[in-house]
Amino acid sequence: MTAFDTYGTSVHTARQLADLVTDRLGAAFTERDSDYLGAYLLATLSDATRIQVQPNAIPGDDGDDDLYDEQHPDLPVLLLITAPSPDTVLHDQLAGIEGLVRLAPTRR
Repeated sequence: MTAFDTYGTSVHTARQLADLVTDRLGAAFTERDSDYLGAYLLATLSDATRIQVQPNAIPGDDGDDDLYDEQHPDLPVLLLITAPSPDTVLHDQLAGIEGLVRLAPTRR
């Protein structure tokens, strides 16, 4: 079962959040650029868990930005996790980051 989780922050920039996650998890983020998402940061942990830090505002087709997560327009930075299974240890480590809020734990 794949587990998906979303976190958000209005306290940190994407780079600052990636640095904080790196300090906690030892994750190495690389910068990526996507026509759909714009610029974002991606890290893959040893268990194949993917952690993505990105702006909530993504490039829209009409030249204006759209929100990736429309339910949280007040959170300009998102942290998206795709994991092979739910990981409570990972979530406990992320819970210690000031200003980072868990938004939507989901399972597929």
